[in-house]
Amino acid sequence: MKKILTAKWFIVAATSLVLIAGVVLSLIPGSPLGFLKVPFAAIATPVQAFVKSAGDTLSDFWAALTDGMAIRQENEDLKDQIADLQYQLTQNEEAAIRYEELKEAFHIRDTFSNYDIYGASIISREADEWFSVITIAAGKTDGISVEEGESYPVVDVNMNLVGRVIEISDSNSKVLPLVHEGFSVACKVNEVNGASMLVSGDASLKNSGLCIVTNIADKAVLEPGTEIVTSGDGGLFPEGIPVGTIVEVDSSNPLQVTATLQPYTDIKDLEDVFVMIPYVEEGVETDSSTGGTEEGS
Repeated sequence: MKKILTAKWFIVAATSLVLIAGVVLSLIPGSPLGFLKVPFAAIATPVQAFVKSAGDTLSDFWAALTDGMAIRQENEDLKDQIADLQYQLTQNEEAAIRYEELKEAFHIRDTFSNYDIYGASIISREADEWFSVITIAAGKTDGISVEEGESYPVVDVNMNLVGRVIEISDSNSKVLPLVHEGFSVACKVNEVNGASMLVSGDASLKNSGLCIVTNIADKAVLEPGTEIVTSGDGGLFPEGIPVGTIVEVDSSNPLQVTATLQPYTDIKDLEDVFVMIPYVEEGVETDSSTGGTEEGS
């Protein structure tokens, strides 16, 4: 028994029980042990204040952390919205530009009133060293159809010559560009009674985007910058379609003067083209035999 009473654990346990009992009794109103609350209060108050302060700090930190995360997510959402709006604005600007271009194209119909004008977007360019064939999104279902041996001129929004239709399917058409070696068109100097000539594609020039000029009339006076337009000879291309300008004249052989021509149209930058189909009134027959024999096959 003596060993138990002197054991450390017993002393600690007994002391703790006495203190707890004293604290409990001190909490009873009117208890003579009420004075015991004073030292405990002195210790507990700063502890409670520290715990409360730590809790408030932790709560504020957590609130700041969650608010920061929410703000970051909101910023990301706003960035996405801004990106979408910028994309839409860019798309709208491009659409507005194309609308203005297409609206300007109506002057083609005013200039060539005896032609139906069909607008079409370029959907592909089949290329080797240069563009061989251009595919456009317009075909028989859009009203474009030709008889065998016929063809139609194709121009850009500024009415400059692009080429001619060579094949038509239900929804698409293929266009042979003027720089292709299989293309040729009767032309003249852009002036009243201008000297005649033939503008053709050339295998050695097409990589540079140039055409060759041959069959130049004896009276022709060509120099760099001379403007060339279609002459209307041959029946396929109407007179007056702008083709390009003379770059260089080769007079080394007086019996066969040639020149190089820079087309007005830059094929690689085209987005829309216009097919020119001669307007035929109902009941009026036309001679299809004039369909482009001189302009090449």
